[in-house]
Amino acid sequence: MKTGVDIKPATGKLGILTPGMGAVSTTFIAGCIAVNKGIGKPIGSLTQMGSIRLGKRTENRSPLVKDFVPLADMNDLVFGGWDIFEDNVYEAALNAGVLQKDLLDQMKDELSAIKPMKAVFDPAYVKKLNGTWVKKGKNKMDLAEQLREDIRNFKASNKLDRLVIVWCGSTEVFMQASDVHSTVESFEKAMRENDPAIAPSMIYAYAAMKEGVPFANGAPNLTVDLPAIQQLAKENKLPISGKDFKTGQTFMKTLLAPGFKARLLGLSGWFSTNILGNRDGEVLDDPDAFKTKEVSKLGVLEYILQPKVYPDLYKELYHKVRINYYPPRGDNKEGWDNIDIFGWLNYPMQIKVDFLCRDSILAAPLVLDLALFSDLAMRAGMYGIQEWLSFYYKSPMVAKELYPEHDIFIQLMKLKNTLRHLKGEDLITHLGLEYYD
Repeated sequence: MKTGVDIKPATGKLGILTPGMGAVSTTFIAGCIAVNKGIGKPIGSLTQMGSIRLGKRTENRSPLVKDFVPLADMNDLVFGGWDIFEDNVYEAALNAGVLQKDLLDQMKDELSAIKPMKAVFDPAYVKKLNGTWVKKGKNKMDLAEQLREDIRNFKASNKLDRLVIVWCGSTEVFMQASDVHSTVESFEKAMRENDPAIAPSMIYAYAAMKEGVPFANGAPNLTVDLPAIQQLAKENKLPISGKDFKTGQTFMKTLLAPGFKARLLGLSGWFSTNILGNRDGEVLDDPDAFKTKEVSKLGVLEYILQPKVYPDLYKELYHKVRINYYPPRGDNKEGWDNIDIFGWLNYPMQIKVDFLCRDSILAAPLVLDLALFSDLAMRAGMYGIQEWLSFYYKSPMVAKELYPEHDIFIQLMKLKNTLRHLKGEDLITHLGLEYYD
């Protein structure tokens, strides 16, 4: 009989801190409070509504995930974060326009009590925004120390047992890792010297690692996808994951592309365009920020379809992604996809997808799951890159020698098998041996 992993119990309160308290974060916080008050359901959350099959199909064991592994209870969550605007969560949620006012009014007292701490922000990295609620410091190391103090104060004042940080801030300009990011020493030197290679999100990640807090990155920024931060994660035994929440159009690609590949249907072109009007759309109207998002989105098909393995089907694939800022649409993003496929004897076919989605409604349950699973990983002694959480990301982080898995069905299998492993249950491979008994 397998024994599983020794997981520390989820006792006491868990604090969830979000850098960025805009549409995604306020929708997440308000949603959690609504669920706890019995005025909504956590639809889209694997930790709250998903089940997991255990053992053979004949055993009929399929408990809820939250009843199978020891996750923090939603009633034990405490919310906080940083933002470049001073609005409390109620005001910020009204401004975001995702949730209706009559729903928010039912939680007005709780939401109004959550006020953002001053953010670390530099408009050079997010050119379309101008923050008014921003920290000042003599250098980036000083700013990191201020964030560390915020984390300690938040934990103490709320009498928290544990913390996690989930990045819900904006997409930064496109950056690539350099020698500055290669070691903790070079990284810290660069912070003291105000090196432009250190973006604000990296300062948050550094502060989290130094304070012993797991970090999940919901944007396509480098942030924790750096050797220096990964070194700190290993030294301090902290789970990290990223990057970029898998919500709208890319979510659809990870559903459809595995199906084309499974049926060995060819793909000659995939054109994607988006219109959205929230803060994310405004930020991505800057070409440098869009480049960061574009790289995150474009890698999905290549890794799923493996054109080098299937050259006849995918070698000539043309993949184009566009994002257009359209203020009237608000948070209700629309993603259009034109997909040119071909089948038997190269005969062409087309698929059109028009996904009228609510970006923050899709992202909010991902924030919850990543926070709870990051906390679980911490209590289970799992540290470094948490590849089993790839299910939630557009551009999943993996060990240096590996390629990322983008197929959402394989990702889900890996996630659930990780949970089975933690509890000492047999892994599900779907290899039935009953014919050989």
